[in-house]
This record gives sequence, structure tokens and C-alpha cells, in this order.
Amino acid sequence: MTTTIRPATARDLPGLLALYAELNPEDGPLPLEDAHLIWADIATQRGRTVLVADLDGVIVGTVDCAVLPNLTRGGRSIMFVENVVVAAAHRRRGIGRRLLAAAATTAADAGCYKVQLLAADSTEAHDFYRSCGFDARAEGFRRYLGAPRR
Repeated sequence: MTTTIRPATARDLPGLLALYAELNPEDGPLPLEDAHLIWADIATQRGRTVLVADLDGVIVGTVDCAVLPNLTRGGRSIMFVENVVVAAAHRRRGIGRRLLAAAATTAADAGCYKVQLLAADSTEAHDFYRSCGFDARAEGFRRYLGAPRR
């Protein structure tokens, strides 16, 4: 069995949606038609890469990477990482570590000066990110917004 880390394609949407259902089980399912429309935006967004861990044709992990241009740090970009998830049945096999290493390589190749992420309030998640070379260097804040206005 071989696990390959690669950029996602539209063909991976069913696997991605299954992983996101594990990440946020309280969310209702996103209809596949809607996912395709959103994916079209993601796929054309400059600096955006969704990486997947492909285990012999099955998507078992993912990380969403966004490189943002920056006017500080000599103009070096920043990578923001979101939606890090490995399928429960495939955890503790190094897949998440490989995904984050690939994200860091993507960031370095893009000239980023840092990779930044927010982590859930979970000792396990914090320990995992530290083991992947991340430091808790700042306090993160979030402001969740209500339903979109129509």
C-alpha cells in the first residue's frame, strides 16, 4: 500500500467531503454540486493548494494551504494552513506529518517566511503540531460570523 501526497483535483471532492465530515461532524453535508462550484473557485485562486494523502486511490488525509502576498518581512509571503484532517482509521501512521511537511515545502518553494495555523483546543492536536516543528508563538483569536446575508 502506497500513500502519495499530491495536489487535489475535482475528482477528489467526494473523498475531501468525507474527511471534512469527520473534521466537523456537526456540519450538514455539502451537496456535491455546490462542492464543484466552490472547487472551481479554489482551483483558480492564486497561491491556493489543497494537498491530499492518496492511499492507493482512497483519499485519507488533506491540508488546505493558502499563500498570501505580504508587504512586511521584505515582501515574503505567508502560508496559512487550514482543514488539516486524517481519516480516523489512518491516524498515527505519519500521514498528517507528511501532509504538513509537504505544506512546508510548498511554502518554502513559494518564498514564504512562515507557515501559520490555528489549532483546536486539544492537547493531542497541540502535541502533534509541536512534533511537526510548529511553535505556539501567539494567541489566536476567531470571530465566527452568522449565516450569510442574501
